[in-house]
Amino acid sequence: MDHTQPYSEDYLQGILKSVKTIAMVGASPDKTKFSYGVLRVLHETGYDMIPVNPRPGLEEIRGIRVYPSLAAIDRPVDMVEVFRRPEDLMGVTKEAIAIGAKILWGQIGVVDHAAAKLAEDAGLAVVMDRCPKIELFRPFWKPRLDLEI
Repeated sequence: MDHTQPYSEDYLQGILKSVKTIAMVGASPDKTKFSYGVLRVLHETGYDMIPVNPRPGLEEIRGIRVYPSLAAIDRPVDMVEVFRRPEDLMGVTKEAIAIGAKILWGQIGVVDHAAAKLAEDAGLAVVMDRCPKIELFRPFWKPRLDLEI
């Protein structure tokens, strides 16, 4: 797939409808961080969220158990969402493949075409430089340009 081109709405919505369990690598307990807000909305929407953060002493976020790595997760993961720097995506991709994830999703600004190719070659669907929280609600944001101001 050419990740420099826009993803189709059907592709993104198909992914978001098919996944149940999302491991969020780079989840933060800080309520001012974007990852916290995305975790909150996806969790409240009904996804089984698994925060992943290796910070010592961090045991839970929003009452949800935090895991130090993808390998430490004790159940199947449908999607790995990455809130890390782009240069970290390759390492997370290898971990996502190792745990049998089906989808690799790089948050806004998280792009690595070599990591995407590795994931796709291993059978994962890939999204980069997008936010699942935004994409989840995008069908309802269609502008009505015919309305008067």
